[in-house]
Amino acid sequence: MKPSDRPVLSILFVCTGNIFRSVVAEYATKLQLKPGNRYLVGSAGIEAKPQSVHPWILRCLHEKGADVSTHVQRRLTQELLEQTDLIVAMSHDHQTFIHREFGIDAPLFKQICYGRDEPILDLHEAHPNWEQDLNQARMYVSSVIDMIWKDIPSFLSKLPHIRLSLPKG
Repeated sequence: MKPSDRPVLSILFVCTGNIFRSVVAEYATKLQLKPGNRYLVGSAGIEAKPQSVHPWILRCLHEKGADVSTHVQRRLTQELLEQTDLIVAMSHDHQTFIHREFGIDAPLFKQICYGRDEPILDLHEAHPNWEQDLNQARMYVSSVIDMIWKDIPSFLSKLPHIRLSLPKG
């Protein structure tokens, strides 16, 4: 089979608002894929309430070479899932929502990377009073971005062996 005949695999990272964890995973994956790859990579949120990517996140990603200034927030829909081969949840809440609403068992990001049932928590989950210590909040956001970025090579190495997300039936 010629490389141009290989099927395209679409990957969708899912978090809550589509402004932090899933966006980081999407752009880290896009930037770390080898040229000529056959992957379509995107992200969505289970709520995706209108808001923009926080300047901290924009700055951290810019420092890594990712320009997300044109990112358009998307809400997870049935149509989007039907166009996706692999749905990747960033936390247990996302897994539960995807299964309950769409009947799909989506693996966690860390399950794919390392076989660990380990969610990546949002800022308000890890630090409920984050607004009282902005330095700690910034450090957490930066650490999550660095962790996802560092984990992408492992994620990419597992893609050829991953079971695709399919509706239960």
